[in-house]
Amino acid sequence: MNAKRFLLDRPVQYLKGVGPRRAEQLDRLGIRSARDLLLHVPRRYEDASTVTAIATLKVGMDATVIGEVVSKGVLPTRKGLRIFQAVIRDASGLIECSWPGQPFLDRTIQKGDRLLVAGPVRFFHGRQIQPREYVVLDRDDGADGGKVLPIYPSTEGLSQKLLRQIIEENLDPMLSVAREEEPFTAEHLKRIGIPPLGEALTVLHRPDTIAAAEQGRRRLAYGELFFLQLLHARARLEHARQRPGIPFRRTNALLRPFHEALPFTLTEAQTRAVREIFEDMAAPRRMNRLLQGDVGSGKTVVALLAMLLAAESGFQSALMAPTELLAEQHYRTLRDLLAGVDLEIALMLGRQGRRERETARGAAAGGAARVVVGTHALIQEGVEFARLGLAIIDEQHRFGVRQRMVLAERGEAPDVLVMSATPIPRSLALTLYGDLDVSVLDERPPGRKPIRTGLRPESARGKVWDFVREQVAAGRQAYVVYPLIEESEKVDLKSATAEHELLSSQVFPDLRVGLVHGQMAAEEKDAVMRGFVAGEIQVLVSTTVIEVGIDVPNATVMVIEHAERFGLSQLHQLRGRIGRGAEQSWCVLIATGGPDSMERLRILAETDDGFEIAAADLRLRGMGDLFGAKQHGLPDFRFFDHEKDEELLITARREAQAVVESDPELRRPEHAAYRRELETRYGERARMHEVG
Repeated sequence: MNAKRFLLDRPVQYLKGVGPRRAEQLDRLGIRSARDLLLHVPRRYEDASTVTAIATLKVGMDATVIGEVVSKGVLPTRKGLRIFQAVIRDASGLIECSWPGQPFLDRTIQKGDRLLVAGPVRFFHGRQIQPREYVVLDRDDGADGGKVLPIYPSTEGLSQKLLRQIIEENLDPMLSVAREEEPFTAEHLKRIGIPPLGEALTVLHRPDTIAAAEQGRRRLAYGELFFLQLLHARARLEHARQRPGIPFRRTNALLRPFHEALPFTLTEAQTRAVREIFEDMAAPRRMNRLLQGDVGSGKTVVALLAMLLAAESGFQSALMAPTELLAEQHYRTLRDLLAGVDLEIALMLGRQGRRERETARGAAAGGAARVVVGTHALIQEGVEFARLGLAIIDEQHRFGVRQRMVLAERGEAPDVLVMSATPIPRSLALTLYGDLDVSVLDERPPGRKPIRTGLRPESARGKVWDFVREQVAAGRQAYVVYPLIEESEKVDLKSATAEHELLSSQVFPDLRVGLVHGQMAAEEKDAVMRGFVAGEIQVLVSTTVIEVGIDVPNATVMVIEHAERFGLSQLHQLRGRIGRGAEQSWCVLIATGGPDSMERLRILAETDDGFEIAAADLRLRGMGDLFGAKQHGLPDFRFFDHEKDEELLITARREAQAVVESDPELRRPEHAAYRRELETRYGERARMHEVG
C-alpha cells in the first residue's frame, strides 16, 4: 500500500512523457507531483451539442465551432496594434477568427491545425469570431462527432493536446492508487449520493457526458467541504474543552439605564444578534462568535451591549482594533453612548506617552476600567487585566490567528466576539468561519440616507470636479481614491501621488488637499487622517488604505478613479466611508472599459446591499480575487462552487459534526482515514486542533 501511494507523491518529472523541461512548464500550473497531475481536472468540457456549424452562425451569437485552419497571418493596424487572424473551415463553410494584440499566436497556430474556438460572433467586414479561448485538437479527438472533450487549465508552451496526452498516458496507474485512498465508506457515499473517488476522477478526465463529469466534481467538492468542516468541528470542541466558559448573569443594573438613555431603537437584526450573544454568554461554555454586518449596520452598539452584560457580572471587556485611528473612534463612540452609565473606559495605544500608557495599564490591571479599547498594545508584554471576561476583535481578518488567540487567552477564559464589516455570502461564512457561530446584521438603522452612486466616463471628469467644489463650498469634505500609489510604465493608470500634485496645484489650488497611502509611515498617515477628521483637509486623495475604518460624518463625496480596476466588494467598502452623517452623500465611479466592466459597476450603482454585492462579486471574480489569494486562513478550494454547492456544504457540516460528537479523537478504525486525510490536507492546522 505504501509503495503504491508513493506513486502519487512522485515528482511529475519522472512520469511518462514528461521530463525536466515539461516539468518546468507543469510547475507553472502548480503541478509538481503525480497527485497534482491527477487532481488537475478540466475547467470545462465541449461536446457535439455545443458545437455550431459555421454556416449557421449569426452576429450576436456566442458560439463554439470546430474547423481546419486554411489561412493565417498577422495584420498591423494604423494605431500600432497587431492582430492575429486565422480563417477556419468546417463542412458547412468558412469564418475568420481574430485575436487583437496577440501576434504571438502566429507561432502557435499552424495552417492545417484542427481548431476549436469559442467566443462572440461579430460583424467586421463580414462575420468574425473573436475567441475567448481556443484549443488545437488532435485529428482523432472526435469532439464534433459526439465525444466530450475536456478543456484543461494550461500555460504557454503546453498545448491542450500535449497536456491531455501526458494525463492519459499516466491516468490508469494513478487511478488505481486513488481507488485505494478512498476515505469514505460505501454507505457514506451512498447516503450523500456521490461516486467513489476513483470513479469521480475517471469521469472527470474521461467523461461520457458532462452530467457525469459534474458528479465527479461534486465528489471532490464534498471531500474539500467535509474535511474542512471536520477541522472546524474539532476546533469548536477543543475550544469548548480548553476551559469552561463564564456563565454571565444579567442584573440590568447597567443595561436598563443604557437602554433608557439610548436615543434610537435597535433594529430587528440587532435585537436578534444581541439575543444570540446573550444566550452564548449565559451558557457555561465559552462563546466563540462572529458578528458580521454591512457598513453602518450597527455592530458597535451590539458589541457594547455585550460589554455591559459582562460588566454586570463583574468582568472586564477588551476591544481590539487594527489601527490606532479606529481604536480612538471606538473609544469616542463608546464614551458618548455610555454618557449616562457609570462605567469607566480606558484607551491603550502603542504611541501613547509613558504617563498615559501607565495610567491605562493600571486601570486595566486594577479593574477600574471595565472596558479597555486598544490596538495590538492590548496584547503586549506587561499588559494585565484584573478580570477579563469578554474579548472583542474588530475587523478580525486584519489580525493573524495567533494575535487573536493571545487576547482570547488573557484572563479567565474570556468569551470571544469577532466582528467584520465585510459582508460574506452564507455559503462562504460557513466555510471561512466554520469554527465560529455566526450572527448577521442584515439591515441598517432607520434614518440614514442611502448613498447615491453614479457611473461616469472619463470625459465627465471636469463636471465631477465642479461638483466636488460645490460640496466643499457648502462646508463638506471629499475623498478621491486611486488604485495606484505611484505611476507605472507597465500600467496606464492615474496614480495617487501624481494626481494629488495635479489636484492641489491646478484643479483645487485654493483648497486644502491631502494625500494618504499605505506606504507612508504610520505617524505621517495618522497625522493626515487626523487632519481630515478635524476638517483641516477638505479633499483627501487616497488609495484603498481608507477602505476600513474612520467615520468622517462631514465627508459627503467620494470619487473613485479607474473604478473598473476594483472588485465590487472593495468598492462597496470604500463607499461606506461616506454617508456617515445626516447629509446626502454621493459616490462617483469614473471608469473605462468594455460592456462587462460597465455592467459589473452598474450592480454597485443599483444596490447598497453589501451581501448582494458580495455574492455578485464572488460570482464574477471568484473567491481568490475577492478575498485575496494570500488572505490568511482562506481555504484552498479547487472544486467547491459556492452557488451550486450550498446544500452539499450543509450536508458536509452535518456529517462532520456527527463524526466528532460520536468519536472526538477519531480513534475508531473507520475514522482512521479521516485522521490521515486531515493531516495531509491541513498539516499543522490539524495538529493545532487535536482534542484527544
